[in-house]
Amino acid sequence: MSDNEKNALVNSPTSSRSITETVNGSHHFVIQGYSLAKGMGIGKHIASDNFTIGGYQWAIYFYPDGKNPEDNSTYVSVFIALASEGTDVRALFELTLVDQSGKEKHKIHSHFDRSLESGPYTLKYRGSMWGYKRFYRRALLESSDYLKDDCLRINCTVGVVVSAVDCPRLHSIKVPESDIGSHFGMLLDNKEGSDVVFNVSGQKFHAHKLVLAARSPVFRSVFFKQDEDGDEHDEIDVADMEPKVFKAMLHFIYRDALMEDELGSSSFSETCVSDSLIAKLLAAADKYDLGRLRRMCESHLCKDISVNSVGRALALADRYHATELKSVCLRFAAENLAAVMRSDGFEYLKEKCPKLQSELLKTVAGCEDDDSSSNSGGGGAAGKSRSVCGQLSDGGDTNGRRVRQRT
Repeated sequence: MSDNEKNALVNSPTSSRSITETVNGSHHFVIQGYSLAKGMGIGKHIASDNFTIGGYQWAIYFYPDGKNPEDNSTYVSVFIALASEGTDVRALFELTLVDQSGKEKHKIHSHFDRSLESGPYTLKYRGSMWGYKRFYRRALLESSDYLKDDCLRINCTVGVVVSAVDCPRLHSIKVPESDIGSHFGMLLDNKEGSDVVFNVSGQKFHAHKLVLAARSPVFRSVFFKQDEDGDEHDEIDVADMEPKVFKAMLHFIYRDALMEDELGSSSFSETCVSDSLIAKLLAAADKYDLGRLRRMCESHLCKDISVNSVGRALALADRYHATELKSVCLRFAAENLAAVMRSDGFEYLKEKCPKLQSELLKTVAGCEDDDSSSNSGGGGAAGKSRSVCGQLSDGGDTNGRRVRQRT
């Protein structure tokens, strides 16, 4: 190689580019029962659920009586708070009070689409907030189109500022997404090389022992034990499962995915959680020790948790070792205890799974400990726990009224 060629290689220019942009996300906060929230006290707020944008958690704080004592409850206050750990988090914000008349005359405070002389707002640490102490005059709010059926709607958009250095590469080759699931799925659909048949209520399903054994410890034990005993069965009867459930389970085993079309059309009602396809698939996952399928079923069931369904969902989770779903149900029931205790689902829980009441009580106590640790005056947690214990055992609700027992 000549000296000129060496110099050409050494002196080849390089480049990089710094990119600063925002990662944006939005949250819709509904405040139902505004008139009941009034009078809670200056500086006290109603908080939205935490939501994640740009790797940080955020929350909306609404102050019905205002945040500033000097205003004497003349204004309502609204703030966006950093709810997770962070230092010098730079962001743009937008708060929108939604006009519910359909006239689209929303009240908007926004950093977006305008020049900021001092740049994005910086939140120094967890708990830092951006917003307005005098967001809207309360008397005007209560006679406006923003308040409808005692309900307010607030939209929040956060744009977290992130920076990255882009180093362009001369060549790149895109690698396609994995298609192993579709290949194994074709193997199931075509029945090619199948060596075992399952008879489920008269419907035959062809499958492959090695695939099933690789995915399920239960199937592995069954098939390998057959080999050791020299007693190989080409056909296996499945007596405790519906064909559509077994089909959905095989679909997962081969494709590592759920049959979304069928699951989407089989959402459970509040009184028959255990009769839904996803609940029966959870039972199959438990029977054949399919951990990932169990977790996917838990995720689906979690989306439909409500006051009336949580009792049956909790019983289902306990029965089929769905620990994540059980934790969600216990927490939901504890946080909505008064309403849950008046539901048919709670009566079902008391009748079918009485041992879960003690677990619910422990969860209630845990929630109260969290509350009392954040409020210096919250010394009544133990007393409330004893009260709840009595209600769980004698059928009362959280207001001290008796709940008529079913006969």
